[in-house]
Amino acid sequence: MNPGKQKSASVTFDPSLHYVPLKPDLSVLRQSEKEAYEFILEHIEEEDMLELTKLKFLRAVETLSSAVQAQAEGNMNNYCSKTILAKKIETLILQESTEFLTSNVRQQAMLCIVALRSFPAVTPRDPLALWTLQALDDMLQSLVMDDMNPDMLILQSFLEIILPWLLLSDKVYEQTRAFGTISRLLRFICNFPKLLHMTEFSMSGKLMGILGLFCVDLNHDISMGASEALHYLFTILVLQRTPKDTAARGLEEIPAWDAGIVETAVVFFLQFFKKYLTPNERADMIIVGLEAMTNVSRHDVHAASTMLKTILQHTIPEIGKVPEIIQYIYHHMNGITEVTAQMTIKKILYVLAQSYTEEVILTLFKMEDQSQKGIHKPWEILASFPKGYEMIMGYLLQRLTPYQQSKDHRPRHRSSISPLIATRAIHELLQESSRRIEVQTFFSSLFMALLFQVSSLVMEGGAEMIQDSHNIAEWMDPISSTVEALKTLMINSGYKDHVTSIQNTEGWSLLVNPKTHYDGVALLAKSLVIHDCWHNRPIFRILIKTLKDLDCKNHLTAFVFLTELLQCPDVADLVDNITTHILANWFKTEDPATVKLLLQLTEIYAKNEYMVKWGIGPACAQHWRERSSGDGNSQVRHLRVLQPYVMNLCYSLNSSIVVQTLLVLKELVIHLTWKFSSSFLLQLTFTLVPFFDEESENLRVIAFQIYGRLLAKIKRRVLVFPLKHQVLNLIITTVLHLKDVNADVALVQARTTATVFPFLMPSLSLPGPTPTLLMLSLLVPQICKSALCQIATLLGWSKLKEVFTEKDMWTILTALLQQEKNKALWFLRQSVVLFKSPQAPIRQAAVWFAGQIIQTLDSEEMDDIEEVYVALRDLQKDPDPMVSCLTTQTFYILEVKRKMLQTNRPTSCFCRRKARRSYF
Repeated sequence: MNPGKQKSASVTFDPSLHYVPLKPDLSVLRQSEKEAYEFILEHIEEEDMLELTKLKFLRAVETLSSAVQAQAEGNMNNYCSKTILAKKIETLILQESTEFLTSNVRQQAMLCIVALRSFPAVTPRDPLALWTLQALDDMLQSLVMDDMNPDMLILQSFLEIILPWLLLSDKVYEQTRAFGTISRLLRFICNFPKLLHMTEFSMSGKLMGILGLFCVDLNHDISMGASEALHYLFTILVLQRTPKDTAARGLEEIPAWDAGIVETAVVFFLQFFKKYLTPNERADMIIVGLEAMTNVSRHDVHAASTMLKTILQHTIPEIGKVPEIIQYIYHHMNGITEVTAQMTIKKILYVLAQSYTEEVILTLFKMEDQSQKGIHKPWEILASFPKGYEMIMGYLLQRLTPYQQSKDHRPRHRSSISPLIATRAIHELLQESSRRIEVQTFFSSLFMALLFQVSSLVMEGGAEMIQDSHNIAEWMDPISSTVEALKTLMINSGYKDHVTSIQNTEGWSLLVNPKTHYDGVALLAKSLVIHDCWHNRPIFRILIKTLKDLDCKNHLTAFVFLTELLQCPDVADLVDNITTHILANWFKTEDPATVKLLLQLTEIYAKNEYMVKWGIGPACAQHWRERSSGDGNSQVRHLRVLQPYVMNLCYSLNSSIVVQTLLVLKELVIHLTWKFSSSFLLQLTFTLVPFFDEESENLRVIAFQIYGRLLAKIKRRVLVFPLKHQVLNLIITTVLHLKDVNADVALVQARTTATVFPFLMPSLSLPGPTPTLLMLSLLVPQICKSALCQIATLLGWSKLKEVFTEKDMWTILTALLQQEKNKALWFLRQSVVLFKSPQAPIRQAAVWFAGQIIQTLDSEEMDDIEEVYVALRDLQKDPDPMVSCLTTQTFYILEVKRKMLQTNRPTSCFCRRKARRSYF
């Protein structure tokens, strides 16, 4: 196009064809048609018209042509020579400036040309008719030219005008002439190697689709005309969209235009559809086929179905305008009743859903949100293909997981389908019960993904998740919709009874409440365990895979669920070293809730038949009994991995973690055997020492309980160094704690347990100590009594065993000192350690026993108790008056004893020395 080019002033209308006005019968015309006829006669010879007059003249030609065409045997030449009119129209076009090729006059002239061409065929021997047709073709060819090259945008404008005439007409001669015009124009364009604006020409797909459908028309003339036009369209595409060195080979692949049958024409559609059309042009071709199937009176539905199935039978290339295709299907699928067409519609939707899942789903939701009730939902179609159903579900499952990963593992390319949109789509698909078998394959992954999403929404508000869901309907509640999807998944997977059971226990209500959410998670997991759900094993694997990432956001949900799930024997069988090390890594976290759940899991590791207490099914209970009959070496082997981490928690700064750790250690001692856990149990005896004199009554009780149960596991044959040394090293501590004061310790312990696991135990409301609890205030002395009897048995102290059983602390200390005189210094040092006990009665007993020991020492032994002297001197300032008074008396006894021994000390170095008493 040359913008600077102006219209030529020399273009005039030459009525050299000896135009003679005719006298037609105007009675058959309406008033507007008569006025159009008169206007044509008035201005047919006028050379210089204003633009308004030109447009009115051209509209008059179009109006008269339409009127004559509607007559039974109408002929335009009876009113006005078509040759003269064609020449006049050509003159008007040439008078137009080329600066704007799409002027109103030029466009109206094109409509007139089409109107003049749409008359019944004339005799081929009629030279005037042939000249008229040639003149019109020449005019159209000139119209598409810009300087020396065809302008494809002008051709597109022409096609936009003529194609409606082709598609809407039911007259063969009109369609035939239209195809002839298109063919000759395309053949004309084929002769030019360079075409202007070819990249902007967007009619290729639509034109290929229309011509392809008409190729199979039952009328031979129409079929031939469409085939010829299609042949030249293929030629243009090959020449313009392939490199020059391969164009020749491409031209050889084009079918002959005279084929005219579907077997020849359609077979090349797939090749040209993939290779020569743009994504949007491919979409246009598909839409043409869809339109054909909605109007059976105009086109052969079978031909449209054949064309669409041909181009979609293999892996499809990129397709544009997917939302437009889906919208068309959504609004017209109920109107397509022919069986072949229905199958084709399903195939198209299925293929697009596989390649453009995201666009298909978003478009369907948009349509549903905007449409009224009663419109058929395409979800049934998406669910009707088993493999496609699994593929779509897999895709949606991936859309659920990005926000359940750590922040460092976000997907690089953000999807338009948010987790909430994916949840809504999953819910729609799950309602199609015909795919129950396919649901089983991904139940576990989808179940946990939905549960994790509920946790994110309930516990964290899911602000980020909701913010990304800009396409979601305003009425949709994220939490309730996710829970409903979870219920539907369980029901369609055969777990309807589970859903009802959870409902009866208000589990779903607990699940959506931030304060009770983990209670709901535990109930959900327990339901699967109680009913021996066969998906428990794959769910376990998913949980372990999730917990590999120490930054995963839903680790608390995973641990709560895993705590319940591990109580299923089938799941416990899956525990291996990899699983155990994954769990062990989580002990590094500083989150108290996570640590306490890990302690709970550790306790479960050590359990066998005790699983029955948690309410598991009969089959599970029997399985546990069978497992318990073995030596338990497998569980212990995995438990050893966790034991060092559990032991390390005894030194935590969080008091609640320390309490729970000791509670778990107490349970471990019950279930472990000395045979497989001797090193751990031995280490535990040393770890407990600081807790015997903790200020917390609760800690002291638990520590002595552990020690008592540990002693019960020791056999005399294994009581060797260093275990024997440690037992003797704790003998005085055990005896003196017969005076332990642990008021209301049971109440403290109960409340502590409820605080540690609020989602596993009902809350306790205990206003004060009951008589039963007050009776339990002597718990430590009772434990110590039992422990002393066990020690006496292990050490062979038969005489002391009766004393330990029946006598009070003072008698026990006296008897112990009398029988084990050689350990006097050892007992003394143990007593000195207890000078720092937080309990005044124990400090008092320790001082009293130290005084008793001091009185039995000789001069050499007195030389080794300097630290006792210092300790007694400091303890005289004890805040308890009884302790300070007794300490002062003992200190005086020590002073007197030292002076007496110094006075009576032998002076000879050759005297016989008394054998020193040993510790052990």
